[in-house]
Amino acid sequence: MAKQPIHTRLVKWIDYRLPVFTFLSHALEKYPTPRNLNYLWSFGSLAGIILVLMMATGIFLAMHYDPNAQYAFSSVEHIMRDVNYGWLIRYLHMNGASLFFIVVYIHMLRGLYYGSYKKPRELLWIMGVVIFLIMMATAFMGYVLPWGQMSFWGATVITNLFSAIPIIGESIVSWLWGGFAVGGPTLNRFYALHYLFPFLIVAIVGLHLIALHQHRSNNPIGIEPTKPKDCVPFHPFYTIKDLFCLGVFALVLSAFIFFMPNFFGEAVNYDPANPLVTPAHIVPEWYFLPYYAILRAVPSKLGGVVLMFASVFVLFVVPWLDTCKVKSARYRPLYRIVFWTFLADCIVLGWVGANPPEGYFILIGRLATVYYFAFFVLFMPLLGKFERTLPVPESFDAAKRCRL
Repeated sequence: MAKQPIHTRLVKWIDYRLPVFTFLSHALEKYPTPRNLNYLWSFGSLAGIILVLMMATGIFLAMHYDPNAQYAFSSVEHIMRDVNYGWLIRYLHMNGASLFFIVVYIHMLRGLYYGSYKKPRELLWIMGVVIFLIMMATAFMGYVLPWGQMSFWGATVITNLFSAIPIIGESIVSWLWGGFAVGGPTLNRFYALHYLFPFLIVAIVGLHLIALHQHRSNNPIGIEPTKPKDCVPFHPFYTIKDLFCLGVFALVLSAFIFFMPNFFGEAVNYDPANPLVTPAHIVPEWYFLPYYAILRAVPSKLGGVVLMFASVFVLFVVPWLDTCKVKSARYRPLYRIVFWTFLADCIVLGWVGANPPEGYFILIGRLATVYYFAFFVLFMPLLGKFERTLPVPESFDAAKRCRL
């Protein structure tokens, strides 16, 4: 009998004591995946890869960043000018954050379109929303760290929102600030939490993947695989697709880094933070603009805060708001119209959030806010009761024959 190569014997020795290779084989190579998934399903894997990229670049940036109100801005400039390839690492981190949100938004919209939140995947969806919430908090705190004008005043405006909460609001604001105003203690707290939260995201992503593997991925036709031939191994059939998407993402990210690195940024944030000079128009990063528009849709500060948080927390109850038994919008003609209108509505909210709250922007923002909530609490429940859906194929083979 031929002697096995040393690396094979080493793998077996490790796997016998710590079955990590067996786990990876079952989770990747042998994991049965519906055979009809399209490229939209690659955005989940792509989001995981970007998370690793963000953590790696963040660790390198943390080696040179100084979380001190007097030196934070200059330490960022030091990274850009003096650290070998510091400009590249920072631009990877900065632009990667924006593209990360694009990928996650597409991933979530795909779930809404194809009904990936429905039974038995409710917990899978809920954990995804938790990841999204922590990701938003991480991004906000990271935006504060450069300690430019928009960073400082953005932190001041957003943290002040918590003061609208009755009884405990002022205490929350004082805790976030670490004092009586945004300053050095605030920066230290945000730096510590910005470093910590990605590791928390990784832990929840692990649970997210366990829930995903429990009932497999949803698919474009929204029916469960019933035959062995309905599924294929994840590797190599979908690793190839994921690698292709990764290549396209790398090209897009490279285009931003090398040709328009400040496309997503605000020019005023390249001025050091100055508590005595307020920018003419304070706006958050672009991926928060729809929620910022919802916040400003009502004149009441408390009402705006409640609406803003409700716009995110409503996602937790989506599996129970949608009463239709058909999962995929492919067989729901009315829901398709409502969904694409919802997507356009989110874009309009982002546009409104980027502009001052005056003139016709106020009316458009309020109408767009009404439709945003109507999509979840009105259209989802009612369409499930009154919409006439198209016939859903009984099997994967029947769906294929219909397409042919």
